[in-house]
Amino acid sequence: MNTIENMQRIFALQKTAADQQLTHDAKKRQEQLNLLLNFIKTHETQIQDEISLDFGNRSKHETLTAEIMTSCEDLKHTLNHFKKWMRPESVSVPFWQKPGSAKIMNQAIGVVGIIVPWNYPLFLAIGPLSAALAAGNRVMIKMSEFTPHFSEYFKKSLSEIFPEEEIAVITGDSQVAQEFSSLAFDHILFTGSTSVGRHVMRAAAENLTPVTLELGGKSPTLVTDHFSIKVAAERIIFGKLCNAGQTCIAPDYVLVPKQKVTEFIKFAQEATASMYPTLENNPDYTSIINNRQKTRLQSYVDEASVDPTNKVIPLHTEALPPSSRKLTPSIVMGSSELKVFADEIFGPILPIVPYDTLDEAISYINARPKPLALYAFSDNQSEIDQILNNTISGGVTINDIFHHLLSNNLPFGGVGPSGMGHYHGKSGFDTFSKQKGVFKQSRFNAGKMLYPPYTKLHERVMRFIIG
Repeated sequence: MNTIENMQRIFALQKTAADQQLTHDAKKRQEQLNLLLNFIKTHETQIQDEISLDFGNRSKHETLTAEIMTSCEDLKHTLNHFKKWMRPESVSVPFWQKPGSAKIMNQAIGVVGIIVPWNYPLFLAIGPLSAALAAGNRVMIKMSEFTPHFSEYFKKSLSEIFPEEEIAVITGDSQVAQEFSSLAFDHILFTGSTSVGRHVMRAAAENLTPVTLELGGKSPTLVTDHFSIKVAAERIIFGKLCNAGQTCIAPDYVLVPKQKVTEFIKFAQEATASMYPTLENNPDYTSIINNRQKTRLQSYVDEASVDPTNKVIPLHTEALPPSSRKLTPSIVMGSSELKVFADEIFGPILPIVPYDTLDEAISYINARPKPLALYAFSDNQSEIDQILNNTISGGVTINDIFHHLLSNNLPFGGVGPSGMGHYHGKSGFDTFSKQKGVFKQSRFNAGKMLYPPYTKLHERVMRFIIG
């Protein structure tokens, strides 16, 4: 049986299981979540090793922080709250429906499909998986073909813990991913590029399958005059170089007051040297995932270097050999026609856009597609309010990087070309639940006033309700 046939077999198995037992009780959900948490805790070193193999070199500390710790936090948060999320919520009814009552039930939707990208293969699998399980669903997970070592390890490990009618991991190439998107799931969550997201949504539409799309885009970073340029540079460089910039919410470009650009570059170089004293033989500095992605990133630098009116400023003094999969971090300034100013970068290249006024900077952001994340650095509350009230983005962190993603009490999701829908914490539980409205009529049925034959009394009551 080939991969696609086996995937279809598992899907049919999960669908049948969901039809026979619509949902799992709280005890079963708790058991599943605890098994996942225990798997991550007891296989920490192996997870780090497998992901590092896929990258050529993936900083084990970055995996520990950005994948293992975040996944454990997600699971613990879910374990602490999902029973409360499960409870029916009583809601009020209008006076003319009384003494009837109403409530909202949270019900499992069935079989959920999760499509995982290569950049954070553990965290971006566990996050939606924990939410889908907390809501009582069965789950199929399609891993990226660009992380073959971890994907196969994850598949084997989960198959030893869970029966395939509950959780199944699928591996394979883009054809398998296309067939996966075409299955009649009850919900699909896709994390990846905007272009692939369109294909997923198109395939899902054939089955009227609802989708949550976590995409990307060019997340802007805005530094104002009312913030330490040194502190801002340090925090931005951390966010930009974590995972070598291969993060969907990495600061894509930074808007800096014109008079502070030189100072920002100086502090950015100092921060880079401090965090990464060396590059090639430094296990803390992550490689680019493959040669194709490195070639793409290098082309941005090469294009900017051709015209002397543009500036390419290395953030590190070490020269890397052409054979290395690591890329020298750099700043690019110049023509807005450069591809680095148009494409999502997904690498350690930081374009700088100088500006004169805050209004000008906000207009620059708003002239571009709505981003997944926005970062603003200011100690002036009126400036912060101006930025928040006059821009639209999936999420915002003020005076730092990434933190809105790391809070499980905040919804995470894009807007427009950066995505649709939300998950994390209760938002994820709600995404993978059917919130079913239930009305219970009382023994005394006031609704009989609505029955014909209609009288003047009926009309007077209706007029009274209308007001």
